[in-house]
Amino acid sequence: MLPFLSLIVIAVLLIGYIVAKPSWREYQRDKVRKLPFKKGWRVIIQQRMPYFRQMPADLQLQLKQHIQVFLAEKKFVGCNGVEITDEIKITVAAQACLLLLNRKTDYYPKLHTILIYPSAFIKEQQSMHAGGVLHHQRVTLAGESWDSGTVVLSWQDTIDGADIPDDGHNVVIHEFAHQLDQEKGSANGAPILGKDQNYKDWSDVFSSQYELLRKQKKSGIPSLFDYYGATNPAEFFAVTSEVFFEQAHKFHQHYPMLYQQLKLYYKVDPIYW
Repeated sequence: MLPFLSLIVIAVLLIGYIVAKPSWREYQRDKVRKLPFKKGWRVIIQQRMPYFRQMPADLQLQLKQHIQVFLAEKKFVGCNGVEITDEIKITVAAQACLLLLNRKTDYYPKLHTILIYPSAFIKEQQSMHAGGVLHHQRVTLAGESWDSGTVVLSWQDTIDGADIPDDGHNVVIHEFAHQLDQEKGSANGAPILGKDQNYKDWSDVFSSQYELLRKQKKSGIPSLFDYYGATNPAEFFAVTSEVFFEQAHKFHQHYPMLYQQLKLYYKVDPIYW
């Protein structure tokens, strides 16, 4: 009888923990959001994110609160001699949290660690060629997102992307768009949508624009989007996210339907920044 009662008690406690955990986590996050935002952190944002000053005051406040939670929950690790500083953490967190504004968020729940390299890093990749031949190659990367809980970034590319806010290239936005895409599993270009969106509309618009970019790449026709977005739908989502935040006017002018889908998804309209 006692072992049976013990099992019941353990089960009740386990269920209580599972039910209470989200509320407790949100309580802790709310405490972090209410902490004073350090003056030095604000200086870093103003120096490293030129368009921060153009954002509405309510979004600036949201961004700072998100940064505080992000830094409380994520671990930064320096690689190849990089020493992690407030400048690195704030610069990365500020750009990553742009993607969370005006939306209910769990702060990249799969993500635990951000690895920072001094510059672009080398990675060994394997690919299967025709006939089943395994091919090894070394590629140079500015960033990478793993669905196992890690984002890898080049610090030099991170600051370059932040310093030029209107060139359509931002490695942090790119990799953290992948993180959003990976919340439900492997990235496939279809992240978890809000209640005001449906996957059919998303798929119809993104598929047609993705195919257009593939044709433009094949024919050498210039595009607002980097040809890297033609690699697969996941990369297309990440590339278009970069352009959405950095070249909103051109994006809206040339691809209004695609812009509308990202506007609904991200809950912001960078045109007015």
